Amino acid sequence: MKIAVSGKGGVGKTTFSGTLAMILAAEGRSVLAVDSDPSMNLHSALGLENPTPISELKEMISERTVLEGGAFKLNPKVDDIPERFSSKKDGLSLLVMGTVEKGGSGCICPESAFLKALLRHLVLKKEEILVMDTEAGIEHLGRNIAEKFDLMIVVCEPSEKAVDTARRVHRLSKEIGIRRVVAVGNKISNQAQEDFIKTALNFEYLGSIPFDSLVIEADMSRKPLYTYLDSPALKSIQKISETLQG
Repeated sequence: MKIAVSGKGGVGKTTFSGTLAMILAAEGRSVLAVDSDPSMNLHSALGLENPTPISELKEMISERTVLEGGAFKLNPKVDDIPERFSSKKDGLSLLVMGTVEKGGSGCICPESAFLKALLRHLVLKKEEILVMDTEAGIEHLGRNIAEKFDLMIVVCEPSEKAVDTARRVHRLSKEIGIRRVVAVGNKISNQAQEDFIKTALNFEYLGSIPFDSLVIEADMSRKPLYTYLDSPALKSIQKISETLQG
């Protein structure tokens, strides 16, 4: 199963991504969590060390992508990257993609080509579950990559800005070939807030996660939400995981 998680900044998608990955790994599955959000905070939701972002391996990327004359390989060697540059614990691995520097800092082609090739490789590895925490804009996935994902989960809180972003992510996901796109409501305090999200979105609603002060405590303590066994939010994400696998 290949899962991408998106949503407006601040809606809780990183906590959701990390907790879902830990739930799946605890079931004895091999899980690769991929952080493709520029904030690179997924490690805190997993209780793992943050490995070196792939985009910072500039010398290796140049050696594998740049040809004589300034051309670039579109299919550089990447199959060894997950094993060499991920942090691991109990069947769970974390790979951090990193960010590509913007204009004014030189050519970005080598890093872009390498990250795209790596992501193509990751989604084609059938033997493990992939949970990818993305940034809100998913255009960087590309059609030939996105169509390999089984599922896009859009995390949405009860606010107009969040549902606007969720609708945009849904539209883009379908346009680039992701087969199934679902929404998850987060930070829900009452039925009216859940109804607001359900009414505002015109695609599948998978479930809700209640507002939970333990989520804030976990973040402040730099501990995974998964370790807070009495957390109502954790219990809700466990139910969502069961629904996904059912």
